[in-house]
Amino acid sequence: MEEKEPLQIIQRARRVLAIEADAINALSARIDGAFYDACCLIKRCAGRLVVTGMGKSGHIARKIAATLASTGTPSFFLHPGEAFHGDLGMITPDDVVVLISNSGETDEVLKLIPSLKSFGNPIIALTGGTESTLAKNADAVLEIRIKSESCPNNLAPTTSTTVTIAIGDSLAIALVKKRQFKPLDFARFHPGGSLGRRLLTRVKDV
Repeated sequence: MEEKEPLQIIQRARRVLAIEADAINALSARIDGAFYDACCLIKRCAGRLVVTGMGKSGHIARKIAATLASTGTPSFFLHPGEAFHGDLGMITPDDVVVLISNSGETDEVLKLIPSLKSFGNPIIALTGGTESTLAKNADAVLEIRIKSESCPNNLAPTTSTTVTIAIGDSLAIALVKKRQFKPLDFARFHPGGSLGRRLLTRVKDV
């Protein structure tokens, strides 16, 4: 049994990667006008892009907000539970809000919709539930539906989180092109990194 275990582990790892790669390929085929609409909403936004999600979707939301912020789209993560208890005050009427929920029925996320509607904030939904409550209340819906998680029990968010990160990266890079965001712009937001030092450091600084 011990002799077979390394091979089984390797096969399982390859299986996980294959499942997630297939899901991203399927996602690519579903990129359509809704994606363009979402990009336009963000590009026209006079405020910030607010990204929120609960649980694992919340962790992914933080990463998406960080990537967007570093590539020229002012963004921040807002915890939906804290938002419902006062942090909605962080949102201005000029902001666009991205709500992430794989099912489209996450209670903490749905509770924010009436307030966002009353504030007049456009809503972009990242969801696998295209007929869900979230989707029906969004101005643009980016579908992140998957066939199954790579977890053998089809329970742990794995494939779904990978697909969500991928769509977030796609938004960020599409906006890089739309904003004509250049390496020097990137360096200004990364002055501590090697790219920032290389592009921003002058002789007198040395």
